[in-house]
Amino acid sequence: MKSINSNQRKKEHVKKSNLTRSSWYLIILVFFLCFSATPFETYTQPIHAKSIVGTTYPFIVLTSYSETLAIGDSFYLTALTSTGKSPTFKSSDSTIASVNTYGKVLAKKAGKVTITAKINGAESSCKVTVKKTSITLNETSISLEHGETFLLKARPSTNSSVKYKSNRKSIATVNENGLITAMKPGEAVITISADGTNVICNVKVKSPQVSLSKTTLSLYRNQTYQLSAKVSSNLTPKWKSNKKSVAIIDETGKITAIKHGTALISATIDGITRTCNVTVESPTITLSSTELSLAVSQTAKLSAVVSSKNTPVWSCSNSNVLDVSKDGKVTALKKGTAYVYVSEDGTKVKCRVTVTDGKK
Repeated sequence: MKSINSNQRKKEHVKKSNLTRSSWYLIILVFFLCFSATPFETYTQPIHAKSIVGTTYPFIVLTSYSETLAIGDSFYLTALTSTGKSPTFKSSDSTIASVNTYGKVLAKKAGKVTITAKINGAESSCKVTVKKTSITLNETSISLEHGETFLLKARPSTNSSVKYKSNRKSIATVNENGLITAMKPGEAVITISADGTNVICNVKVKSPQVSLSKTTLSLYRNQTYQLSAKVSSNLTPKWKSNKKSVAIIDETGKITAIKHGTALISATIDGITRTCNVTVESPTITLSSTELSLAVSQTAKLSAVVSSKNTPVWSCSNSNVLDVSKDGKVTALKKGTAYVYVSEDGTKVKCRVTVTDGKK
């Protein structure tokens, strides 16, 4: 589709051509009345302008002596010669505006040029000004976040194609249609070109706003927590634990406590990092008894309440005196004293067991 400016130029050129055509009819009439000795004798012969004393003066009359064009526009420069012969046309700079054998002038780049029509003994010229192409943008400065896009629209004053280029593709890219994509925080310049005219659009890619659902957290071994991050750019952060032996985190932000201690969980995006301090606590353990007395071959059942809800580990200090099962059942084996231990993630409690021979 042609631009509004191009349509206006076309209308103005048509109006001008209509006026020029009327003027031409008048020029032709005057030409034949004034300079032809016998205008109706032999119109197939070349026409010679004669003065009163019989001297011939060749001349050229042009349809236009001054034109202003936009790049890509064209017009026909018509010449009437006194000899009846077609003139030769020449441009003073064909890189600005060219002219062909038939007088068609084509504007190529901004500048000024002279188009000359010439016959033997006479010449006439038209001054042509080719206007510089202008480009209008829908925005000359934009601010985006990583992953966001913006369609930059460029409207040249001519029908020429537009080219887009980014000076820092690592910050912002632009495709052939003007679609800008933010890549990472920083600043970039998008250059828009048409017919040798350049305009720019400044692009700033902002750092995102990041916040976590928790900044401190306490867990027991094997417990999990789903940590979430709110990011203004809607991109997924990169999660990391600084001490994986204590707590780990997966790509979705799910934390799993491994053992007692502290770890720092971080969420990073575009150089912005937010952290959560995770403490994996040692549990408390309460035994049903802290001291027992058994005779050889007797059994007793100990129970333990663990705050972490994890199953504790049972053991004894002397397996010759006692036997302890994994669920806390104690069996006396021979006379002596031993300890039953219950442990879970750094916490350890004990029960003293005395074994007698059962004799009074």
